[in-house]
Amino acid sequence: MSSPAKIPFLSFIQLDRNAKTPIFLQLAQQLINAIQRGYLMPGSKMPGSRTLSELLQLHRKTVIAAYEDLHHQGWIAIHPNKGAYIMDNKTNSERPYDALVSLAHYPTQTGYSFKQSSILDDPFEQATCHYQFNDGSPDIRLTQVHYLSGLYSASMKRKNMRQKMSASSSQDGMYFKEQLSNYLNISRGLHISKNNLLITRSTEMSLYIIAQLLIEQGDTVFVGELSLFTANMIFHKAGAHIKTLPVDENGIDVDHLAEKLKTSKVRMVYITPHHHYPTTVTLSAQRRVQLLQLAQEYGFIIVEDDYDYDFQYEKSTVMPLASADLSGMVIYVGSFGKSLAPSFSTGFVVAPQNLIHEMQKYMGILDRQGDLVMEQVLGEMIAEGDIHRHLKKSLKVYLERRNNCCALLAKHFTTQLSFNVPTGGLAIWAEWNTPISLLKLAKDCRTKDLFIPKNILYQNKKTTAMRIGFGHLTTEEMERSLEIMSSCLVG
Repeated sequence: MSSPAKIPFLSFIQLDRNAKTPIFLQLAQQLINAIQRGYLMPGSKMPGSRTLSELLQLHRKTVIAAYEDLHHQGWIAIHPNKGAYIMDNKTNSERPYDALVSLAHYPTQTGYSFKQSSILDDPFEQATCHYQFNDGSPDIRLTQVHYLSGLYSASMKRKNMRQKMSASSSQDGMYFKEQLSNYLNISRGLHISKNNLLITRSTEMSLYIIAQLLIEQGDTVFVGELSLFTANMIFHKAGAHIKTLPVDENGIDVDHLAEKLKTSKVRMVYITPHHHYPTTVTLSAQRRVQLLQLAQEYGFIIVEDDYDYDFQYEKSTVMPLASADLSGMVIYVGSFGKSLAPSFSTGFVVAPQNLIHEMQKYMGILDRQGDLVMEQVLGEMIAEGDIHRHLKKSLKVYLERRNNCCALLAKHFTTQLSFNVPTGGLAIWAEWNTPISLLKLAKDCRTKDLFIPKNILYQNKKTTAMRIGFGHLTTEEMERSLEIMSSCLVG
C-alpha cells in the first residue's frame, strides 16, 4: 500500500481561511467527503497529524481537532501508538458511518433527462470470428505501416511543424490543400483551387456538416431505393424527409425524379454515381447530364459521394458529375488515402468557395485543430508521387482478388447467386435467385467461424442480396469463407 502521505490531499482539500466555519471543521468535512467519494478508502491509514499539518500548512492542533471530530462521528478509528484508520463499514460498529451511503462509485445514470436517438444507433457489429465479410474495405496488410509511421515521425520533429501545431492560423493545412486540389484536378477532371476544399476527418463528418448547414426541418432529400445507411441516418437526424428513387442497371432513375419534381419541392439528392452503394452500378452518362439539368432548373443540391473512385480496374474512367458542373449545384464528397491504413485517411468536400467558407465555421467548432502532421504527410505523399505508386501496386492486388472472388462465387453458387463483375470498388453485389433467410444464414455461418454483419445483408419483398467485400481477404481466406457459406446452405 502506498504511503498515505503520497495521497494527493491538496487536490481535494481546499480550505478558506476567510470563511466563518472554523478551519478544523472545514478539514473534517472535506475529509468526510473524500471518504465518501472513495479518494480515501475504508481500512487505509491516515497520515500522521504532523505530516498532514506540514502538507496543508496548518497548526498541528488544528489537524488533531479535525481527527478527533472524525473519530467522534465514526469516520475514523484512532489506535494509540498505531495511528488513525478510516473505518471499514464491514466491521461491526454502531457508528453513524455504517448507515451512510458511500459515494465511491460513479453514478450509473444521469439525474436529469435528455434526448436519446434511436436513429444514430451504431449499425456496425463486431465479432471474433477468424473469417469476416464486410461491405468493401481495403486490406491494411498491403500498407507499408513502418514507412508511414516514419514519415509521420519525421514530420513531427520539424521545427516549422511545432510552430504550426502551437498556432491556430487559418493558413495551417494549406500545403495539403494545394497538393490535394492538384491531385483531384488531375485524377478527376476538376477545376478547383485550395479555396474550394474543406478537409474533414471522414466522409461521415463531411455529410454531417453538409446536413447541418443545408437541411432544414421537413426538407425533402432523395436517395437511392437502396442507399448508404450512414448517410440516411445523418439526413434523417437533421430533420429531412427521406424519399427514394428506383435503381436499375443504369443507376438511379432520373426520370422518376423528374416526375416528382413537377409536384414536390426537393432540397437535395444524394448519389453515389461512380459505383452506386450498395449495388455497384454506374450512373449512365445520359442520366448524369439529365440530373445536372434538373438541378439547375429546379434548384436542388446534388451531393455526390465518390467513396471508391481510387479503386478502378478498367482503362476508361467515368468522371464525377462535379467535373461537368458549371452552375455550382454539386457538392463533391470523398476520402483521400482510403487505400492506406484507416488512421492515415482523411475526408474532403469540394464546393464553391462561398459554401466552403461557411462550412469552415462548423469545422472551427467540431475540429478546429485538425491533424496538421497527418495532412503534411499526405501532402508530401502526393508531391513525391508515393500515393500513385502505392495505388498502382494495390490495384493489382485488388484486381486479382476481385477476379478470384467472382470465380469462387460462380464455383460455389452456380445456380443460387447472380452478380455482375464490378468495374471498380472493393465489393460485389450478389443477388439470390431463390429467396432465403439471410439472417439465418449469417447465424449459421457464425457457428463455423465466419462473421457476416447485418449491414451487408439486404432483404425485403423484392430483394434478397448481399454486398460482399473482397478487398480485405486473401485468396485462401476468400476460398474458406465462401466454403463455409456454401456448407451452411447445404446444411
